[in-house]
Amino acid sequence: MAVPVAFFAVFFAWPVAAIVSRGLKADGGWRFGRIADVVGRPDIRHVLWFTTWQALASTGLTLLVALPAAYVFARLDFPGKQVLRAVVTVPFVLPTVVVGTAFLALVGRGGLLDELWGVRLDTTVWAILIAHVFFNYAVVVRTVGGLWAQLDPRQEEAARMLGVSPLGAWRKVTLPALAPAVAAAALMVFLFTFTSFGVVQILGGPAFSTLEVEIYRQTSEIFDLSTAAVLTVVQFMAVGAILAVHAWTVRRRESALRLVDPAVTARRPRGPGQWALLGGVLATVAVLLVLPLAVLVRRSLDGGFGYYRALGDADGGTFLVAPVQSVVTSLEYAAVATAVAVLIGALAAAALARRDAGRLVRGFDALLMLPLGVSAVTVGFGFLIALDKPPLDLRQSWILVPLAQALVGVPFVVRTMLPVLRAVDERLREAAAVLGASPWRVWREVDLPLVRRALLIAAGFAFAVSLGEFGATVFIARPDNPTLPVAVARLLSRPGDLNYGQAMALSTILMVVCAVALLVLERLRTDRTGEF
Repeated sequence: MAVPVAFFAVFFAWPVAAIVSRGLKADGGWRFGRIADVVGRPDIRHVLWFTTWQALASTGLTLLVALPAAYVFARLDFPGKQVLRAVVTVPFVLPTVVVGTAFLALVGRGGLLDELWGVRLDTTVWAILIAHVFFNYAVVVRTVGGLWAQLDPRQEEAARMLGVSPLGAWRKVTLPALAPAVAAAALMVFLFTFTSFGVVQILGGPAFSTLEVEIYRQTSEIFDLSTAAVLTVVQFMAVGAILAVHAWTVRRRESALRLVDPAVTARRPRGPGQWALLGGVLATVAVLLVLPLAVLVRRSLDGGFGYYRALGDADGGTFLVAPVQSVVTSLEYAAVATAVAVLIGALAAAALARRDAGRLVRGFDALLMLPLGVSAVTVGFGFLIALDKPPLDLRQSWILVPLAQALVGVPFVVRTMLPVLRAVDERLREAAAVLGASPWRVWREVDLPLVRRALLIAAGFAFAVSLGEFGATVFIARPDNPTLPVAVARLLSRPGDLNYGQAMALSTILMVVCAVALLVLERLRTDRTGEF
């Protein structure tokens, strides 16, 4: 456990503490009164209000749209179900920059809606909300649907035999059992949208700003570290509360339910109602998920492959190298970040899975989720402040980017491997130890064969999220080595059709790479629960 703790202390706690200290400390003393001053400003209160209500609205819309699909994947069996599951999950692993770019191609200047009806939704809150539903659709489908598939349908059937209507049976039997999973999914969606950055940055324009966007603006444009530090503290407290509630709902879900094999709960659609529901879900997936990505690909091909060919030209301006070089750079960085994330995450999961793990070790489990909710902008800028002098002078080192990406990948590794490790029979380890095997050999001979596939899945998730990390990387990526998300954002910030087309082309490349990684994950899945 010492290695994961040291990793998070040096590359997460230290950078965050450094930027908070830089902003709230002056003349050798802390200025905590600055928190009340900043939070009391009308512009900051507007940011806090918008951050909260758009997250609530995004969560509500996502539940409304995705819950029918959760039922379809849980209870209905139809041709192409596994392929459709992969399609539904693609948006979740896409970088937020790609999601923003895809919707920009759909609802922005010269987008499909603009061409057909002269309607533009970019720089409106509707574009942000719809993009958030697009991004988080899979969270509800796979979290709620995964549990729904394991609920014993005979309980609901027994209620109906006693004279309860289908709606009443669902409301009295199924919904209470699903409530913890729905709550957990809602909290995850709220967390992701509360800390939204790339989507709001691209689609919202100057009129809309979340806490994450405001921290970026205060840090990189206004250079007001004091205000940025206060906003970081506020976001940290909010995210901590959200994660605490999330952990509580997960414990309820794990302890309160009796589950069955999901393979026996799915049936062919019966009756016009189920067929209509299946058709509605397919139509929703086509319009909400497939259409934006298809428009993105089409815009990247305007005029043939000219935009793709232009990616090979260095202009000597924003890019010191050809934009296409960012593809190679991203793959290299993501590979290193994946190796780091798997190493740290596997060690942490192994320690957390031990039956004799103390309360302090179990508490570290919740801390592992913080990098997903704490401002990535703060982490990235904190890297520049904290890691710029011996013994860790990494400011000019290429390794800084993979380390920041690995921070986001570690929670996915832990969440993927921990359930499998906890399921390993402790008697197998004890028998190997009695026969004289060292702890390392016990892990290699007992645990590794059982968790090998989960380890590969964890590596795939870590690779996908590392490839798309943007919030921290935008600060620390060097001009001569931009990653794909950073290159896309830079191209979108420059005027001209060529830059816009190149951004679409790079986003398409990034989407394809993430989709391939996801398809590999689907083939490696060890269970059919569909949960993350």
